[in-house]
Amino acid sequence: MKVTNGRRSQGGQALSEFLVASLVLVPLFLLLPMIGKYQDISHATLMASRYVAFDAMVRNDSVNSWKPEAQVAQEVRRRFFGDSKTPIKTDDTGGDFTADRNMLWVGPSGKPLIEKFDRDVLVTFGPDKGTAHVNGFTSAHDHQAFQGRSRFDLPARGIYNANVTVSLANLPSGLKFIEPFDTLNLTVSRTTAVLLDPWAGRSPSAVQGKLDNILINPAVGLAPMDPVLDLAVQALDGRLLTLGDIRGPKLGKLQFWADVVQPDRLR
Repeated sequence: MKVTNGRRSQGGQALSEFLVASLVLVPLFLLLPMIGKYQDISHATLMASRYVAFDAMVRNDSVNSWKPEAQVAQEVRRRFFGDSKTPIKTDDTGGDFTADRNMLWVGPSGKPLIEKFDRDVLVTFGPDKGTAHVNGFTSAHDHQAFQGRSRFDLPARGIYNANVTVSLANLPSGLKFIEPFDTLNLTVSRTTAVLLDPWAGRSPSAVQGKLDNILINPAVGLAPMDPVLDLAVQALDGRLLTLGDIRGPKLGKLQFWADVVQPDRLR
């Protein structure tokens, strides 16, 4: 009887430990899908900020014109936070109804985690979360523009910041295991920073024209020394009288780096 009582006692203790562990682990397993949804929204927010930054690279006042900010915001809401199966259409605006939502981004009660697109998904620009494209730039860390920028026609606006912020709804209150997700007020924000104003020549001749400027390429001033250097090199090589093919360095001449397509490739 003592042995039997001991076995019963051990079995009861194991059952009690299992129930106690279940009180901790079961809520955790129930919340795992929610954590996955939060991560999915975080990834979508990151991709949305990259989209805004890329759009600014091809549509800005140094190339053509900025895309209207309201249009960018609507595209982000529709393409990154709506139904992934919805086709992309120009000037298409999503609404706060089921057909335009991502059906996976809901809470345990079926309530959407993004309640209102216009209010909860925001696109801003700049380190201070400004609302205008022109205010989206951050100056260099020393707040000094590159001194030689005027020679290269480089603007001094700095780095462009594209921000996307998503505010998520809290989970239903009244359930102990959901805490603190019922009062979390979670906000996901991602920023992509790019340089919108690099210098690039519009054609090979434009690039060569910049390189021929002695202020940009001081080595251009050494080009007249080429004949003298050719003779010196030939003399050192013992070919001064024969005038062989050997030549000195082409100081200040960068034509051999020109981006030229060979005639046989143009057919």
